[in-house]
Amino acid sequence: MSVNIKKRGRPKGSKNKLTPSNILNRVKKLMRSEGKIPSIRKLAGVLNVDAMAIYYYFPSKGVLLEAVTISLIKDIYEPIGKDHWCNELKLLCKSYLNLLKEHPGLLETLLRMKSEGPSEVFIQRFQFALKPLNLDEDILKNAMDLLVDYLHGFALAMNCSPENEQLDIELSDGPLNFYIKAIISEGAQ
Repeated sequence: MSVNIKKRGRPKGSKNKLTPSNILNRVKKLMRSEGKIPSIRKLAGVLNVDAMAIYYYFPSKGVLLEAVTISLIKDIYEPIGKDHWCNELKLLCKSYLNLLKEHPGLLETLLRMKSEGPSEVFIQRFQFALKPLNLDEDILKNAMDLLVDYLHGFALAMNCSPENEQLDIELSDGPLNFYIKAIISEGAQ
């Protein structure tokens, strides 16, 4: 009778070569398939390692969650300044909504996080997209707060709707156009 015993600590010479990148990629796959952030125990089981091996690379679940969310957020559209700011902003918003749709549980994780690392990625991209408008700092902050609240509300509605009635991200076009008109109006004052 063969018993599969998982070794504690960092795996030595293991054929599956546990690395931070492999761990993050597996967490992302599990999020897509299971609709939530996996537990360390579940992740360790899937990777066929002891949980302590994961803690070797990520000292706590919070550190792992921050690394996963930053990794995911970095995949959203990055404005490059070659297109009109309106289009850049829409691409940023839709890619963010698509990310939240593809990774159920990510929105709740983002909202519970104390770290601002993941939100900083979105903030920087938002600010770059709106840079041509030279908006006052307070207006820019209010515009970002309003947009993020709208996007999170839309994402929550997507996650809560039955699969056969899933909201289409294209339904955000009208509200985003309205939002853009409001920014233009506010910036002209």
